Amino acid sequence: MNSQAAALKPVAAVSERDMANAIRALAMDSVQKANSGHPGMPMGMADVATVLFSRFINIDPSAPNWPDRDRFVLSAGHGSMLQYALHFLLGYDDMPIEELQRFRQLGSRTAGHPEYGHALGIETTTGPLGQGIATAVGMALAERMLAARHGADLVDHFTYVIAGDGCLQEGISHEAIDLAGHLKLSRLIVFWDDNSISIDGPTSLSTSMDQAARFKAAGWHVQSVDGHDTEAVGAAIEAAQQSDRPSLIACRTVIGKGAPNLGGSEKTHGAPLGDAEITATRENIGWDYAPFEVPDDILFAWREIAERGQAARRAWEQRLAASPQRRALESAVAGNLPDTVFDALGAFRKEHVEKATKVATRKASEMALGAINAATDLTVGGSADLTHSNLTITKGMDRIAPDDYAGRYIHYGIREHGMAAAMNGIALHGGFVPYGGTFLCFADYARGAMRLSALMGQRVIYVMTHDSIGLGEDGPTHQPVEHLAMLRATPDLNVFRPADIIETAECWELALKSKNRPSVLVLSRQNLPMLRQAHSDEPHSDENRSSHGAYILREPAEHRAVTLIATGSEVEIAVAAAERLETEHGIAAAVVSMPCWELFEEQDADYRKVVLGSAPRIAIEAAARLGWDRWIGDTGAFVGMTGFGASAPAPDLYRHFDITPEAVAAAALKLII
Repeated sequence: MNSQAAALKPVAAVSERDMANAIRALAMDSVQKANSGHPGMPMGMADVATVLFSRFINIDPSAPNWPDRDRFVLSAGHGSMLQYALHFLLGYDDMPIEELQRFRQLGSRTAGHPEYGHALGIETTTGPLGQGIATAVGMALAERMLAARHGADLVDHFTYVIAGDGCLQEGISHEAIDLAGHLKLSRLIVFWDDNSISIDGPTSLSTSMDQAARFKAAGWHVQSVDGHDTEAVGAAIEAAQQSDRPSLIACRTVIGKGAPNLGGSEKTHGAPLGDAEITATRENIGWDYAPFEVPDDILFAWREIAERGQAARRAWEQRLAASPQRRALESAVAGNLPDTVFDALGAFRKEHVEKATKVATRKASEMALGAINAATDLTVGGSADLTHSNLTITKGMDRIAPDDYAGRYIHYGIREHGMAAAMNGIALHGGFVPYGGTFLCFADYARGAMRLSALMGQRVIYVMTHDSIGLGEDGPTHQPVEHLAMLRATPDLNVFRPADIIETAECWELALKSKNRPSVLVLSRQNLPMLRQAHSDEPHSDENRSSHGAYILREPAEHRAVTLIATGSEVEIAVAAAERLETEHGIAAAVVSMPCWELFEEQDADYRKVVLGSAPRIAIEAAARLGWDRWIGDTGAFVGMTGFGASAPAPDLYRHFDITPEAVAAAALKLII
């Protein structure tokens, strides 16, 4: 608690209505000063938020990362001033009144939408509607799983969500509420800001959905209340906390509540109220204070909430100190994988170099996961109904089920977007390292949440198999062509496309060690040979060569005349082409395996120069060319896809689309002769 809070003294009894009006005033003043923002939702949900925080929620602003705190997710992130006002009122050290006065300005902590890491107490980045509620499902699941492992005495908290009409219209909301209802995530409570207003006007313009019926059908406990009746809201929260199912509290509210002329109108959704309406609102709600001024008695009432949370946190710390689970819980929350994981991966690589194991990289991933999951129980797997295609489950992994959260494997169902968002929530909650699988072409469905994984810097691992035309007969709808370019264009996301079992194990190691960055493992359906063994003087080395992003797999004895650069299943083609060039044409060709563009970009210029060389370059990848010119230069050539795929056996497709050693050799001859 900051020094201002410590000096406050109660002046008179303060009602929850007064406390809520402080939120309304701060919201409308901040949006007005910024001349930008959304005052309507904070003003409409001020009463609900006040009841939640004043009576129920357990958070401690002086220790915002306390593991057993309740989580608060503002899914309707455009109403960010609700959260910033709460943080100022509660006394977060990084949220003085000056930050509210800098709302939406460059360098402020009060961004237009809540951004994880930009301010204390923001549990997840929200803004894209529906992401908050879907991420919260992962948080609530992680809470139940952690409680199953370490006991309710140390893990017993709620995840509270404020969602709007837009959140519930987005398709991801259906995936999220279906999964949460199926798993009976009883510590998840969602407040629906049921104001019937969207940007265009009344929600009746675009929907007639009975949301309460939808949630009930998904297995939720559902209540409807007047969102401005504080006693009704309080009673509904009490009932929700006692339910054995996730809860929806539909809060009928007036958007822009308190504004006498604009309240209830879409005009309050995303624009300042204006000086005249703000003056009228102050009079209407009895707020006789200057902009950004909160009287001491009201501020003191809010700061008492923080003191209650601090007391709860200290009591928890005493329980933790006396618990035999202390070390295990602290280690899990810290997310530090034991050295045994990486020792196991090192032994795995050595074993399979010696065996010259030839498998699809999706199978190699399963084999590597067997070593990883045996060495730690922090990894939590799953798949979007493709478990035995993605190969994401390993021996001894029990499944998560309703009322049974002690396992490690989650059946997300055919919900790629919901899976990705839930994994974000699991990672944000702490205690686990989540990975989940689907086909690479379905990265399109998961894209919104994958982008937030990168934006928030979360260790979420996406296992994406069937990575090219090599999947064969399922045809162009399932054959990813543009997806690698899309993923590689995403900042702070490592995209790994390993060429064999050794690179696969190396890429898994790198993904697990990347605590502040998500990873995508792009894996083949077809079998691939052991390339490291066949084209190296030292087949096994403790060095993780994939950590450089790219490395020379095959260096000719003579000065290289051409450099062939490839990823994944096409590295085999590059090697065969290099051998053909040497034996049939006497041309010295180097082969560079480039499993991760992002890590190669991070290497120093001298290393990149050595790897790429000065000879003409050819890139080989069964995907679109976009992005490859960065590595092959203006005079380079590309052997890959120029359009969508087709339905046929994989070998036929590679020949049909001319992605062959012969085609690569011909391209090389054209470049250098």
